[in-house]
Amino acid sequence: MTNVWFLSFKKVLKECDYDESVQFACDTEWRMNGHVKSMHFQQFMEPATTLLSLLLVMAVDSTRTVAASRNQQCGNSLQQTLKLTRLIQKESVDLIKTYKASQGEMSELFCKVSVPDVPDPNISGMEPSERIVSIYTHLQDFFPHFKRVYEQQTDLQSPTSPLLTQLSRVTARSRNLAALINSFYQSLFPNLPLPEPVGRPTTLPPPQNVFQQKVYGCVVLKTYKELVSNVSRELRTLKSKVCRRIQLNTLF
Repeated sequence: MTNVWFLSFKKVLKECDYDESVQFACDTEWRMNGHVKSMHFQQFMEPATTLLSLLLVMAVDSTRTVAASRNQQCGNSLQQTLKLTRLIQKESVDLIKTYKASQGEMSELFCKVSVPDVPDPNISGMEPSERIVSIYTHLQDFFPHFKRVYEQQTDLQSPTSPLLTQLSRVTARSRNLAALINSFYQSLFPNLPLPEPVGRPTTLPPPQNVFQQKVYGCVVLKTYKELVSNVSRELRTLKSKVCRRIQLNTLF
């Protein structure tokens, strides 16, 4: 039966080759068949193209949504940290005023004396990760000095002194700030943990007389106020740069 069909098909091909009228009919039929196949292909491709376009739009929208969400989270986290920094900045100004008022004569001169081993208030580093680590490290460096100043002033002040209350408050808020900085760093760089051990060995002053204690305490608080001011400025810069970079990296 296959041979019969093949012979019949061969006959038709031969007729198309040698009979002009049949040749024209064959050509017409072939063209029509090709047109029908083309229409079928177009009908098949149109829904596929539409579906692909829809998927691309959904993917782009999803990426933009993720980018906007991450940018908002970054901004909210930094805004919370910056809010606490500003509060500490204000309270550190009030703390210095209270400190000077409680130290007696020549208190205005105490903060102008140079004292060794007080932490550096300047933030260092080239990359955002390095500068955030620098903020965290500097905050940690001040905690032993706060403790020493509090111990010294406990001996010099009455138990109900506002200075002791303010010292405790600023110290507690500073620890909260360090925790927020740590959390923010981990959210930005989950695969880049804070270096251990964090910070440098803390060098505290040797035993001091009363005058030296008053000078030391004033210089520590003044330097810390400078650090907090630098942190506030740095956080504003990070908010405009790092959060924007997160959004762009997510998009592209």
